[in-house]
Amino acid sequence: MVARLLFCAAALSGLSVLAIFGFLLWFSLPLFQGDMLMSLFSWHWRPTEGVFGILPMVAGSLCLAISSMVIAFPVGVGLCGFIHGIGPARLAKPLMGMVRFMTSIPTVVYGLVSAFLLVPFLRNGFSGSGFSWLAALLTLALLVLPTVVLILDNQFRLLHEEMHLGAMALGLSPVQQFLRLTLPLSRHGLLMAMALGFGRAIGDTMISLMLAGNAPQLPHSLLDSIRTLTAHIALVIATDSQSMTYASLFACGLMLATVSVLVNLALYRLRRGHGRQV
Repeated sequence: MVARLLFCAAALSGLSVLAIFGFLLWFSLPLFQGDMLMSLFSWHWRPTEGVFGILPMVAGSLCLAISSMVIAFPVGVGLCGFIHGIGPARLAKPLMGMVRFMTSIPTVVYGLVSAFLLVPFLRNGFSGSGFSWLAALLTLALLVLPTVVLILDNQFRLLHEEMHLGAMALGLSPVQQFLRLTLPLSRHGLLMAMALGFGRAIGDTMISLMLAGNAPQLPHSLLDSIRTLTAHIALVIATDSQSMTYASLFACGLMLATVSVLVNLALYRLRRGHGRQV
């Protein structure tokens, strides 16, 4: 009975994802005709001229999500290592309590605090308005960090219970246990944290909308303004629902969903490849 319920839940989830893709594809079809397709996959967003290029937003989403994960993922691994034996035991519970508290803070609060503290700091320390790729990635990395830490914490905790006595019998220090046993055996958890953290980063709207500057352009430095797909959808959604500008939003949603699925599939293939090698 339980197996059937789980199968039905999995099938329903898969069908829901396919339905979402079908919905986005159906409403994107007007753009996949003739010159409109070339207009869609261009580097210019000029809706008044009939040019609806979404590539700057695709680049902005990827740049912001990847760069925030470059910071959040290693910091999350290090923080979990500190909690699971590398650091003093008396600090483990307060740190985990702080991480769990971070998950309860609304995203808009992160953006608001950064707009009043981080953006003026960047504006005074560097050139520009301060609303930039750098401001957004630093805040987004902080937002994604609890997701990475909590997933890895569950993985490390299970391994610690299995290996702790054996590691002590072998005379391994907590640092050696973490570096030589826990990390190598946590590949599945590391990939899961990376996938879910990336999904959290690329799907966020408020941080990029409030801090990234929202310029539809290809960034050349961390101080440039960028616009992500999610922020673009939020900015353009109020236009005429019968216009091609509005229709282009469905192509943005389709592209965003496709990128997320491709990243998860790539990580799944890596995990399966590691399993065959083992």
